[in-house]
Amino acid sequence: MVKDLTVNYYRIEKAVSYLTANFKSQPDLDVIAEKVNLSPFHFQRMFLDWVGLTPKKFVQYLTLEHLKNQIQQTQNVIEAAGIAGLSSQSRVYDLFVNIEGVSPQQFKSAGMGLEIVYGYHATPFGMCFIAVTERGVCDFHFIDEDSKRDEYRLFSQKWHFATLNHRPDLTQTYVQKIFKPGAADKEKLNLLVQGTDFQIKVWQALVNIPFGNVQTYKQVSDQIGYPNSIRSVATAAGKNPILYLIPCHRIICNSGDVGNFSYGRVRKQAMIAWEMGKNEISLQSK
Repeated sequence: MVKDLTVNYYRIEKAVSYLTANFKSQPDLDVIAEKVNLSPFHFQRMFLDWVGLTPKKFVQYLTLEHLKNQIQQTQNVIEAAGIAGLSSQSRVYDLFVNIEGVSPQQFKSAGMGLEIVYGYHATPFGMCFIAVTERGVCDFHFIDEDSKRDEYRLFSQKWHFATLNHRPDLTQTYVQKIFKPGAADKEKLNLLVQGTDFQIKVWQALVNIPFGNVQTYKQVSDQIGYPNSIRSVATAAGKNPILYLIPCHRIICNSGDVGNFSYGRVRKQAMIAWEMGKNEISLQSK
């Protein structure tokens, strides 16, 4: 099952890449399915299972015009939430995330006294590595199947005094909460991070971008009180240690272009449009 989910994501990624490059020519379902070596029937079913929308509708979220409009709409949503005194994260798929900085002493000791459980899991965007302590999630990012061994080596070097245990039975519950939240999953999700004060300010601003919305680097730099630090904001976003939960994929260029992403531009496109699609489905069901 895990292997099937991973293979299907890479088929989705390939289809998204083709669709965004050829959207103006309006390729039909047969052509797209051929690109991922599936029958039109099986490709359509796979895509609908993944996001609940047709491929054509999905890619409409990635046009420059749509994303430019979404930039301003997101700003309005955040401002309205602030005026009302409400959290911007109040909808079905939003997560209640709190960022806690690791003390410099504890980071220097490389986690001495901490027990960390970790696991590898399938997600809508490929395989992930997740690590969790009793104080919260301390690592999350995407991996390829072949990179598991290197991933563990790098992580264990970072936390070489901590006790590391491979416990996918425990970490799976976190992955479930992250990608399929239900009404019972609305307790606060704590993130344990190490970073400068500036980096943590940027990461907190990213957490405040609502699910299915996007903002620009300029908007984020203004919000944290550093209006002339757009490049520094971009650098801090790129050093995010907990992908998806600190949603650096929701920060894009002023032009509406999604920009770069450390785990691939197409994956970033897929993440943005998947969230927008989930939002639309949620609104339609009300």
